[in-house]
Amino acid sequence: MQGELLVLVERLGLATLLGSAIGLNRKMHRKPVGIRTHSLVALGSATFVYVSYVPGMITGAPVPQVVQGIVTGIGFVGVGVIMHRSGSKNRITGLTTASALWFTAALGVACGAGLFVPATVATVIALIVLIIGGPIEGYVEGHVHKDPPPPPPPPSPV
Repeated sequence: MQGELLVLVERLGLATLLGSAIGLNRKMHRKPVGIRTHSLVALGSATFVYVSYVPGMITGAPVPQVVQGIVTGIGFVGVGVIMHRSGSKNRITGLTTASALWFTAALGVACGAGLFVPATVATVIALIVLIIGGPIEGYVEGHVHKDPPPPPPPPSPV
């Protein structure tokens, strides 16, 4: 019993901690979805996988079906994060935050299955992408995608 409790705390705790790390990054960038949401997505995913993964715990759907349900469900949450703004510029916003939520669900799945090293490595890589991705995108947009200069005026026929 005590060993099972330790495994449960380990899996769910790490999922929550890793989800918090992603949520902290999003909150530091003033995004609407932060630490609590990312933590709960990771924790929820880990819980679903854990209860379907542990033999004799609960007789439910096999793990692949549970994972499929998590991916589908988190897609609906992600859609809620993405906002389409109308006006002079049509822009889609919230894609990175929705992607971070999708990734956080994957972290929960990995932790719920006891795959701690892949979950931790993936979190580190995701944080690197979230931290340096924005500045790299800004550089590319500022230096590579510059509007071409206007063509020179035609010579006057004098």
